[in-house]
Amino acid sequence: MSSQSKTLSAIGEISAPETSAAFKRRFMMRMIFVLTGGMFLDGYILGIVGPVSSRLTAELGVSMFWEGLIAAGALFGILFGSPLGGWAADKYGRKPLFMADMGLFLISSALQFFVSSPLQLFIVRLLMGVAIGAEYSVGWPLMSEFAPSRLRGRLMGLTQVAWYAGFMIAFAVGFALNESTHLGWRFILGTSSFIAAILFVARVGLPESPRWLWNQKRVREARAVARRYMESAADAADVERECAAVHGAGLGMLFSAKYWRATLFMSMFWFCAVTPYFAIGTFADSVLQRYGLGGGLAGGIGLSAVALAGVVVTVLLIDKLGRRTLTVPPQWLCTVVLAIIGLWTGAPPVAVLVLFLVFSFFNAGYNTLTGVYPGEVFPTEVRCIGTGFAAAVSRVGAGLGTFLLPWSMSHIGASGTMLIAAGIAGLGAALSQWLAPETRGKSLSETAAGFTH
Repeated sequence: MSSQSKTLSAIGEISAPETSAAFKRRFMMRMIFVLTGGMFLDGYILGIVGPVSSRLTAELGVSMFWEGLIAAGALFGILFGSPLGGWAADKYGRKPLFMADMGLFLISSALQFFVSSPLQLFIVRLLMGVAIGAEYSVGWPLMSEFAPSRLRGRLMGLTQVAWYAGFMIAFAVGFALNESTHLGWRFILGTSSFIAAILFVARVGLPESPRWLWNQKRVREARAVARRYMESAADAADVERECAAVHGAGLGMLFSAKYWRATLFMSMFWFCAVTPYFAIGTFADSVLQRYGLGGGLAGGIGLSAVALAGVVVTVLLIDKLGRRTLTVPPQWLCTVVLAIIGLWTGAPPVAVLVLFLVFSFFNAGYNTLTGVYPGEVFPTEVRCIGTGFAAAVSRVGAGLGTFLLPWSMSHIGASGTMLIAAGIAGLGAALSQWLAPETRGKSLSETAAGFTH
């Protein structure tokens, strides 16, 4: 075999079995597993805190301040990890960051077994959040860059199914282990380490994004990866169409005349979508009890299960009804629902529960779009930093909501707290009414063209 043939074979361009449809399907299944696994972990580490919060509070002597800070620690970590990871993924590649973030998560998660103070627990969960933030900024872009155009919405939405499933399963696992075993809260929190170890091993050997390679002028490698792993010739060709139109890169491009609308929409839509959910979902037990409803497993799992159903329905409909239809109307509905909860102070508990369930279903539905839009509206050269920046902005709201909710419920009251949540949801609805794009059925070269008029 000539040296040229050996080179081509090495990069996968002439190996028929490795470019077959079956090979590409297996690769996509593996990609889906590791990407959804990352989102599952994010939901898991946030959902596992609630069931053990009373035990760790008592053992560590945690004040209300530290309780909120520990619950929000991972969210604040995402605030820093998302833009940092996004910058690094755009500069150094998706592949190295994809391994590094899971490695950091595995180490920091394992440290939960050994914490002995509120400060240590906060720092450990902050580091876990940094890793998850990096996962946000590289995972969704990587999925969008490999996913077939015809399935992109559903596949990216599937990561959100994993997030809500992780949150719900963590709550159930934490509740069961806390109530039925003698395992300590450190072990219960540290169960995320076992999931992280599996995902770290499963990521070994995954390829670099062909769009990033092309953007780095590594054209030969980009074509080889696209041919070997991408489902159709049209998707592979779109790599060249999008990347041929690149003009500059960097954080500043997010605020350029062409892309500022995408940055504003993605950041604030995400902020307004997650802030009420994290605040209510993390402390579902205490929120429901404040309204005279039974807490415990039924309350926390009930809200999470309904939210998961909302995500599943959205994923099934996203490539049929389109992005905008599933983004704008549900936000207005949730605004009204939260306002009713806040204003109807004498509502019977069953009515309040129904309203909370309606909010959980539809809020989770449009939250699904926060995992779809970033990979579509930002171009390759800033796809990761754009996603990371938007994720960071969203986690400011999520972190503050989680941190301040216990204080707000005590000092402002349940009614006032729900009205504040309604105002945030209404802001997101108005912004989406103005800016939310329709990207259904479009290639990335079309969706990343920017919000031009």
